[in-house]
Amino acid sequence: MNNNKSSISKARDYDEIGDFWDIHELTDHWDKTRPAEFEVDIQSELIYYAVDNELSDKIQASARHRRISPDTLVNLWL
Repeated sequence: MNNNKSSISKARDYDEIGDFWDIHELTDHWDKTRPAEFEVDIQSELIYYAVDNELSDKIQASARHRRISPDTLVNLWL
């Protein structure tokens, strides 16, 4: 943090920043913000789990009915 405090909350550590934003709204401080540019590199991880054939058939049928992939359906459910 610049000058050991955050720019809007004037907090000196992350706990104070959290406390500040627990009781304040960003919309009340919008004029004190500035645009930020950054890159995000999100990498998914695929992990396979064994599922009973009958359950797999039901998942696939339900996914087809909703017109989404079985992977998406399972992720929504979980």
